[in-house]
Amino acid sequence: MKRYYFLLILLTSFACNKQLEEYNPSGLTTDQVFSTPEGFETLVNAVYTYNRWWYGKEEGYSISEMGTDLWTSGTGDKYPDITQYINLQASNTVMSGLWKQLYAAINLCNSGIGRIGKAGYTDDVKKKRNAELHFMRAFYYWHIVEMWGGVHFTVDETTGVQTTANRTPVDTFYAQIFRDLDVAVNDLPLTTTDYGRATKPVAQAFLARMCLTRNLNERAAVLADSVINNYGYSLQAKYADLWSMSNLQNKEVVWAVNYMKNLVYDDRVDATLYPNGHSRGANNGHLMFIMKYDDLPGMQRDVTNGRPFNRYMPSLFLLNLFNENADARYAATFKQVWYCNNLNTAPAGMKLGDTAIVVTKYAVTNADTAGKKYRTYDRNIVYATNGGGKDRTHYISLQKFDDPTRASMNEEESARDAFIIRLAEMYLIAAEAQFKLGNNGKAADYINVIRKRAAIAGHEADMLITDADITLDFILDERARELAGEQLRWFDLKRTGKLEERIKNYSPDPATYFQSYHNLRPIPQDQIDAVTNKAEFTQNPGYQ
Repeated sequence: MKRYYFLLILLTSFACNKQLEEYNPSGLTTDQVFSTPEGFETLVNAVYTYNRWWYGKEEGYSISEMGTDLWTSGTGDKYPDITQYINLQASNTVMSGLWKQLYAAINLCNSGIGRIGKAGYTDDVKKKRNAELHFMRAFYYWHIVEMWGGVHFTVDETTGVQTTANRTPVDTFYAQIFRDLDVAVNDLPLTTTDYGRATKPVAQAFLARMCLTRNLNERAAVLADSVINNYGYSLQAKYADLWSMSNLQNKEVVWAVNYMKNLVYDDRVDATLYPNGHSRGANNGHLMFIMKYDDLPGMQRDVTNGRPFNRYMPSLFLLNLFNENADARYAATFKQVWYCNNLNTAPAGMKLGDTAIVVTKYAVTNADTAGKKYRTYDRNIVYATNGGGKDRTHYISLQKFDDPTRASMNEEESARDAFIIRLAEMYLIAAEAQFKLGNNGKAADYINVIRKRAAIAGHEADMLITDADITLDFILDERARELAGEQLRWFDLKRTGKLEERIKNYSPDPATYFQSYHNLRPIPQDQIDAVTNKAEFTQNPGYQ
């Protein structure tokens, strides 16, 4: 969405918060503001801003991509308790921060749904905004229930400080999610001129994801088909085209968090514009997956190569999922070569633009590198014999989120939109649903659509699969090849009951510490401490 200017900061609180921070420069009450269309628009717009705390942010990557079969810790990893399950406990600050933001979003949705009748809208606008609020409530409750299970649930606005919380069954959450999404699918418009708002196809796409999650496979297949066929979406001609900064709002994107090109209006904390904003702001994906290249001969930090936070590195398992000779997604997804940009530290004879660093998933010999001026990091340097991380500073780097348009080499914020739902996911949802319905041939047909798009010219036949190839593990592997880094992996593995199995089999670093109870996250300790009905609102099993 384009408009995030707020004349007042909306006050929201979750039932377990001990204290309420107030900021009201205008002196107006919420009743006064939300009783006008202009004021109520600030509420609806504010509801969307909470997904910026998850999508494109370190907190969201840590909790949704890490601690799976696809990634392990780089040297700069700040949260190994999440990413490797090393003594993960309720004191974790990421869990606490996201819990508060998600419940603040839920309360704002509840407030809007309860107050919209007095907003002064025309019937048409009221219908659309009400549907948006129902959609966003379903969206946020999905994050909550999958992360923490049967925790606090309410569809009523919380006013003032509430010191009790309930424990509500997971099925109750999902029943409400489906009710909300039914409203959204029925009442949202087909399109929007305000990029980032929910529409009917967005709601259908998310509902397809929810149906797959709840094993409603026939409905999931129908919904995914509808999004594929009825709304003008299309796959980009090349997978690499998806990630160009000049092509972000393309026809493959079903829904995205729209980060502003003028970074002032994004969500970085600001005393006037965004006093409750994020400490880093905007999209930070470009920082998280880059190896530390700027300490090596012939290299210095620059805008093109990015600012290396060195948080996360791909598992060897992820790299080995690709046949890079046939699948163009490998080269589009990963960076393996860095070119000299600093003659002051370059080896004798190296010129600007020459290869300075090569990182490869293969083992190389001294004979392979003899006489080469560039530095090589091969499989045996980067990974231990069991596939775990060894050199956690220099490794093949995810480049899908790079932003060479940033104003300076140290800029933390990127205007890159964070994709939440892509059309390719709909093909994968349809394939998984058909597989579960026993229709392997149809599942293969859906997957072949995205594999054909991914094929290197001349290797189309190498990419095609048949019904004999279709298994749940193959579908998960294909989701990894297509969606790596896009903040879905933890949910995928949990949905399919494969989280523990895939970690134990393919990701030796988190496998050391993973326990079955890690299928749920710890409820933040500050929430446990704040409630007065502690006998009812207890910590999730396994956590202290």
